[in-house]
Amino acid sequence: MDLKSKHAAPVLTDPVPINKSRLSIHSSILPYSPPTVAYPSVLYSMTPRKKPIPGKRDDVRATSWLDSMKCSSPRKMLSKDSNNESPLAENDAVYCSWLLKYPSALTSFEHITSYAKGKKIALFLDYDGTLSPIVNDPDSAFMSDAMRDAVRDVADYFPTAIISGRCRDKVYEFVGLTQLYYAGSHGMDIMGPVTNSVLVNDHPNCIRSTDKQGKEVNNLFQPASEFIPMIDEVFRSLVENTKGIKGANVENNKFCVSVHYRLVDQNNWSTIAQCVHDIIKEYPRLRLTHGRKVLEVRPVINWDKGKAVEFLLESLGLSHSNDVLPIYIGDDRTDEDAFKVLREQNRGYGILVSSVPKESNASYSLRDPTEVMEFLKSLVRWKKTSAV
Repeated sequence: MDLKSKHAAPVLTDPVPINKSRLSIHSSILPYSPPTVAYPSVLYSMTPRKKPIPGKRDDVRATSWLDSMKCSSPRKMLSKDSNNESPLAENDAVYCSWLLKYPSALTSFEHITSYAKGKKIALFLDYDGTLSPIVNDPDSAFMSDAMRDAVRDVADYFPTAIISGRCRDKVYEFVGLTQLYYAGSHGMDIMGPVTNSVLVNDHPNCIRSTDKQGKEVNNLFQPASEFIPMIDEVFRSLVENTKGIKGANVENNKFCVSVHYRLVDQNNWSTIAQCVHDIIKEYPRLRLTHGRKVLEVRPVINWDKGKAVEFLLESLGLSHSNDVLPIYIGDDRTDEDAFKVLREQNRGYGILVSSVPKESNASYSLRDPTEVMEFLKSLVRWKKTSAV
């Protein structure tokens, strides 16, 4: 069967706001319906091009695409210049003003823990930019041993999950802790240990994985498994059609494809955007979202990191309890879906990791992975003290 469908254009915008109703574990995935075209004024040939033609900036709606690509990676703080003026001080003043709206989770730690008294904390963590620094090579985004120890310690006291846009296997390889829950591909590939999880139940998208001896080792939840052949096809096309763009890096995350342009000259961003556009316009069941210097091609299903948080809470038996405090820590636009769920349900805290001011659905902030590690250590110290 042809994986492509040329009767409709793809969605090139972020998903619509998720429904506020509680996630039902047996009906969380909505059936596919043709997406709304985000740019109805643009007409496309019914005959697909075999190769993208770079340079047609109007085809990719240059303003919105390139603006989104620039906004997804805000500039870092500046240092002092040669005239002894201090842009850093000016930026710090702006950042301090921003902290009035998104106070530091470290300086607000007592407020957070006072609300957590008598509640069970469930912790959700992004990986890149949260547990590890953002690096030029995605395959080199290693977390420090100190951070791994902090995550291990916090997981001893609280149910802990890592929710990443990365392939789940890659995140597990980076972290290497068996007591955690792992959700890769923005929550479309969730794994939890059999001994601690009720992930399977009767859900058609849940399976149990076994080791070579046939022993059940993990529960898996994969709501977009039907898209794997399509994602593989798009990945191969993107690799082929971006190989001439210096610095482009295409990553297959199993249920989504990430096109990294961190090392691409900004003058070529429109070219790489055009390549992505010309390929995914033939796949109306796929959509494009923006991350930190990355374009991500994902299935059009009602699923994101916010849905993953709800699913994990329900799997852990924590979704119907008033004595649970979910905390989600992340740095990227895709983490906003999780922040929004916690804010709208008024049941937990989102913590944005950012060294520059930006709007967010989070309640608190941390500057960088170093402060994330300190926050995790503080949680462990607080739990040990409160248990005495």
